[in-house]
Amino acid sequence: MRRRMIIIIYILVGAAVGFYYLPLLWDVINIKLNPALLVFLDIIIGAIIFWLISLPLVGVTEKMIQRVEKELTKRSPVYLFFGTLLTIIGLVLAVLISIPLWRTNIPVINNILPILLMIIFSYFGFRIGTTRLDDWRKAFSHVKSNNKNDGNSVIKRQDANYHHYKILDTNILIDGRIYDLVKTGFLEGTLLVPNFVLYELQYIADSGESIKRVRGRRGLDILNKLRNENIVPIEMYDGDFEDIPEVDSKLIALAKKVDGVIVTNDYNLNKVIQFQNVQVLNINNLAKSLRPRVIPGETMTVVVVKKGTERQQGVAYLDDGTMVVVEDGRYFMDKQVEVEVTSALQTDAGRMIFARPLHSQRGIDEHTDHKDDNNK
Repeated sequence: MRRRMIIIIYILVGAAVGFYYLPLLWDVINIKLNPALLVFLDIIIGAIIFWLISLPLVGVTEKMIQRVEKELTKRSPVYLFFGTLLTIIGLVLAVLISIPLWRTNIPVINNILPILLMIIFSYFGFRIGTTRLDDWRKAFSHVKSNNKNDGNSVIKRQDANYHHYKILDTNILIDGRIYDLVKTGFLEGTLLVPNFVLYELQYIADSGESIKRVRGRRGLDILNKLRNENIVPIEMYDGDFEDIPEVDSKLIALAKKVDGVIVTNDYNLNKVIQFQNVQVLNINNLAKSLRPRVIPGETMTVVVVKKGTERQQGVAYLDDGTMVVVEDGRYFMDKQVEVEVTSALQTDAGRMIFARPLHSQRGIDEHTDHKDDNNK
């Protein structure tokens, strides 16, 4: 069906070309025929010539159309809308400027220059429309909000600590905990996923190493779950910072541009952002802050699950995964034991709690008291 449509378009173009330009050829070679018959012949000859031209070119034309369709489907409706709108505006401006040029009798200025102006203005219109999407969104949303607000409406002024866009980086999508965090409802605003992050995920998913491939596919799956379940608004950022090679630097530039917050679990990126005057939400810091606090002298009940490394130690774990090292815990394997916290240590790998069985301390105290009574 598509090939037939392409051939028909070629034939129609050929008929139009024959109708307009073949009469010039007849005048040059001085052929005189009935005007009605001549018009008919012009259309038929032009259509046949372009039909013959279409036979070798229909395959190439079809591939070009498929490539254009593929590129257009990758773009968001906002990208296409503003790109088309600004291209039309550029063409209109070029036509308005070209009106006095057409009226001149200077050969190049009245025919070549207007075409160049249309090409240049339409190109710049398309570039302005597609590279400043955030500015256009803000302009339209500002106009819309002004139309809605009246004297009795509340002025929507966000707090200085509120940022509408939460920008997701590659690591936070691969980590997967962002999905659980979003489901709780504690993350507000709009999630923004830049295209360069999506491309990096795709590159990792296509990697030759199986570990990287699994991580990349996990990130893509998490992104698809966020979009399909529509728990919070999620948008794609189509722009790119071509002069910046690194993805982390692009994220920082995007956060400054849209006044957003970067959501990550990357320790190094977190350190870099601190020097860039950009706010960051580190999911690891959130997890640490939500862990239950323990102080020396506090008691808890744990189950010793494995042996420790020294001093007859045993190892237990809290519900959040915190390791508890129990003195003499090797004698209580797979048993519940009440322990007393002696100290806590924070490391890069996490937090460790040191404790000792509570009843062993009581046994020592009772034995000491009994010995004192005998001496008396």
